Amino acid sequence: MKFGKVEHPELIDFSLPPDHRDTEVLVNQLHDNSPFKVHVGCAKWNKQDLKNFYPKGTKDELDYYSTQFNSIELNATFYRIFPAETYQKWKNKTADDFTFFPKIVQNVSHLRRLNDQAYPVLDSYLDVTSNLQGKLGTIFLQMHNNFSPKDWDRVVRFVENWPKAFRLAIEFRHTDWFNEQNVAQELYRLLEENDVANIIVDTAGRRDIMHMRLTNDEAFIRYVGANHPSDYTRLDDWVERLQKWKDKGLRKVNFFVHQNMELESPLLSAYLIKQLNEKLSCNLTVPKTKNDPPTLF
Repeated sequence: MKFGKVEHPELIDFSLPPDHRDTEVLVNQLHDNSPFKVHVGCAKWNKQDLKNFYPKGTKDELDYYSTQFNSIELNATFYRIFPAETYQKWKNKTADDFTFFPKIVQNVSHLRRLNDQAYPVLDSYLDVTSNLQGKLGTIFLQMHNNFSPKDWDRVVRFVENWPKAFRLAIEFRHTDWFNEQNVAQELYRLLEENDVANIIVDTAGRRDIMHMRLTNDEAFIRYVGANHPSDYTRLDDWVERLQKWKDKGLRKVNFFVHQNMELESPLLSAYLIKQLNEKLSCNLTVPKTKNDPPTLF
């Protein structure tokens, strides 16, 4: 994942910003007694991107991947709408407790930009995506960097008409969604009233969109490492923040690990999972890697 990539990550202040003032208010109001559930995964499962992750002789990459991780951020669905049979195949070959978090196809978000022509495409997308059935997690919409608040009405229509049978998370990348206080407050209110997760993106070159504002009972985090030693201390900081949210009542966390060079994503994920198991009493499978302990540096 190249979004937010910088040439010199050692010059970046990676400190996590304080929580938005309304995040604590929201989390304290959840009153959710369900078990704490964390999904951790990569964005892709193919051998070309995750080099050296698969044991020699692995015949089915997704089948093996699902024994090591409990989820996948399904970026493949951003590029095209797959046949229903493909989703059924993915569902059938993965472990029973595995969950898919698919990205909405780019024809909706980037090409048609939530205009009137986007909705027939969205209907087709949701129709086939529903074939994941019980293994379907939160679907997420990623808007283009230049999609700004001037198209506010499109966002309102999209969110208010989203079918409630599917959980939704949205990622906004244009800085004006967050640095204009009135705009930000209207956006957060819209998402909160419609039970939509506000995705947090942690990447080196875009610290301006680290809003730290949760809008429902789900923390959806897309973490982009820089292939640099700081990747690990950044994850330590996230474990500390997730512990804080858990203690206050949050029960759902989706944390997806990217890298500028994706081949190292399983290694970072294994490190994160070990910390979550130790610090937050999770019981996640630690993916097998060639490094033990799972660090590069």
